[in-house]
Amino acid sequence: MPAQDFSPGLAIQGFTPPLRLSGFKLIAFDMDSTLINIECVDEIAGAVGLKDEVAAITEAAMRGEIADYKESLRRRVALLRGVTVADMELVYTTQLQLNPGAEKLVRACQAAGLKTLLVSGGFTFFTDRIRDRLGIDFTRSNVLEIESGPNCGQLTGRMVNQPWGDICDGAEKRKMLLETCARLGISPKQAIAMGDGANDLPMMGEAGLSVAYHAKPKVREQAMVQINEGGLDRLLEVLA
Repeated sequence: MPAQDFSPGLAIQGFTPPLRLSGFKLIAFDMDSTLINIECVDEIAGAVGLKDEVAAITEAAMRGEIADYKESLRRRVALLRGVTVADMELVYTTQLQLNPGAEKLVRACQAAGLKTLLVSGGFTFFTDRIRDRLGIDFTRSNVLEIESGPNCGQLTGRMVNQPWGDICDGAEKRKMLLETCARLGISPKQAIAMGDGANDLPMMGEAGLSVAYHAKPKVREQAMVQINEGGLDRLLEVLA
């Protein structure tokens, strides 16, 4: 079913608005280019002069042109070897911003009793800070390995395996959404999932309401709500 324009820059398909925000119990957010304004891996790569190379891989992965997301992330992270924690701190303090309407939407969801989940193919260095800044309940993302010894404080170009697995890709985002719903004793149809890239589609496909935010074409095509102009809080226009 083709999406129908709801208002300028906002399109819907598969339902008639408004839905009731209180009818949902969980909202899941992607981080990079959804909840925040940058792709962190690209900006980190800028510290070693490789932003363009890494950004090209990121763009292809987000458009769904690279089938193996895990391998694409390993390739990008390998190029980060030698980046320092201080470099990442600079990205956080000088480049990373919440996208317009992010805090307003999160607060509205929290006020309506929804739990919040941040699932990212990015890194805990950033997701943990966004979690604390917004009071998000649950997170899942990747851990960058940091050198000890003579190169203490520099990235090794690898990620650290975690108890749940190695890399948070699309399949892991879906798994985390389903596990969080089970933990809360709710149906996935009582969840909202928001993202912009192809690796968000598996979790968006499980949710009762899927939202594409300034997203890649493949994601817009499959989402129930497309926010193509304005901030994340435009979702509230279709949620009473």
